[in-house]
Amino acid sequence: MAHAVKKIVIVGGGFAGINFVKQLGKDNRFQVTLVDKNNYHFFPPLLYQVASAFIEPSNISYPFRRMFEGKSNLHYHYGSLLKVNPGNNTIETDTGILEYDFLVLAIGTETNYFGMENVRQHSRPMKTIDDAINLRNHLLLNMEKASLINDRAEKESLLNIVIAGGGPSGVEIAGMLAEMRQNIATIEYPEIKGILSHIHLIDASPHLLGPMSSKAQKAAFKVLNQLGVKVKLNTAVKDYKDGKVLLADGEMIATKSLIWTSGVIAREVPGLPPDVTGRGRRILVDEFNKVKDTQNIFAIGDICLQVTDNNYPGGHPQLAQVAIQQGSLLAQNFRRQASGKPLKPFSYNDKGSMAIISKYEAVADLPKVSFTGFFAWLIWLFVHIIPLVGFRNKVKLAFSWFWSFITNNPTLRLIIRPGKQEN
Repeated sequence: MAHAVKKIVIVGGGFAGINFVKQLGKDNRFQVTLVDKNNYHFFPPLLYQVASAFIEPSNISYPFRRMFEGKSNLHYHYGSLLKVNPGNNTIETDTGILEYDFLVLAIGTETNYFGMENVRQHSRPMKTIDDAINLRNHLLLNMEKASLINDRAEKESLLNIVIAGGGPSGVEIAGMLAEMRQNIATIEYPEIKGILSHIHLIDASPHLLGPMSSKAQKAAFKVLNQLGVKVKLNTAVKDYKDGKVLLADGEMIATKSLIWTSGVIAREVPGLPPDVTGRGRRILVDEFNKVKDTQNIFAIGDICLQVTDNNYPGGHPQLAQVAIQQGSLLAQNFRRQASGKPLKPFSYNDKGSMAIISKYEAVADLPKVSFTGFFAWLIWLFVHIIPLVGFRNKVKLAFSWFWSFITNNPTLRLIIRPGKQEN
C-alpha cells in the first residue's frame, strides 16, 4: 500500500534551504515547497565583491524556478513569512497561506545594530544583493559628488569610508576598496587627486578575524596596513549622526559612508512559543534539528541553536558550512524516516575558514594547517567557485575574476537606480 505524499514547506533558500531541497529533488514521497521573498538563491560570501563593483550580481545568483526544472516534486512560492501556526500546521505569508506536514525554517539572520537607531537608519548593511547594489551605487555617487565640489572638508567627508566590524566581511570589503582606490579611483577621478581621505576599519575586539588563527589575524592586519587602511581595534562604534561616526573612545570621523558588518541576529518567527528562542534570538533545536517542544517543525542554518554537539556545547558558529551540512543531513533524515531507518544526529565537520584580503593575498585556516598569501588566495578562489549553482555562473565568475585581477580594472562601475518601484 502506497504511503501518502508528505508536504514539506521550507522557508528560506540560502545555503541550508538549498542543500535541503537538493537532497529531496525527484524523491516523490515528498512534495517540497520552498518559500522565499527573493526568486533566486545567492552566494553571500561574495556580496562584498558586488558592493565594490568587482563582479555583477548575476555571477553569484541563480533563479529557484530554473533550479527546479524537471523536478515535479519541487515547487517555489514567492513570499515573505509572516507567521507560523503550529496548531493547524499552516504558515502565513504576504502572498498566501500554505499547509504543511513538516515545516523547515531556514531564514537565517539579519543585521544587528545593537539598539543604535541612528546607525540602523543611516549606515549601509551588506547582507543581501539589494544591500550590495545600494552600497555600490552609494560609493560611486559619493565619488561623483566629490568630483563636482570644491570644499575640501566636504570632499574628504564624501570619500572617507568607515567599516564597522573586523570579521571576514569587514576585512574583505576594506581590502577590496583600498585596492580599487589605489588602482582605479585616482586615475578615473582626477578631481579627487591629492584629497586626504581614508578607509577606517573599526572593531571592538582586540583582533581582526576573531574566530580565525593568530597567523591569519596578523596577516590580515599587516596587509591592510600596507594598503593604507586605518585599523582601529578594541574600539566600538557608539553612534552615527550629522555625518560623523562617534567611537567609544570619543574620536569622531566625518564620513558619508558607514558600512555596517558588525553583527547579526536571527530573524524573528512570529507564532512560535517564546520558550523556543535562545541566545541571539536563535531557535532551540535537538540533535535532529527539531524545534524544542514541537513534533513537525525543524530549524536549520544560522537561525537555529543546537547544543547537543559535544564539540560545540554553546552552539555552532553561524557559518555557511554548518548550514550546508545541516540542510543535507535533515533531508537525508526525512528519507531515512520514510524508509523506516534510524535517524542520524547532527555533528559538525569543520572544514576550516578563509578570507581574501587583497589581490593575491588571503588567509586560510584548514583543519590541520593555516596558509597565508598567494597559496591561500588560490585556495580561496577554488573554494568559492565550486559551491556556485549553475555551470554558467562558475564560468562567468572565473572569467570575471581573472580578467579583473590581471587588468586591475573590473569595468563594472555603473550607477543603476530604478526610476520607479513596481507595486
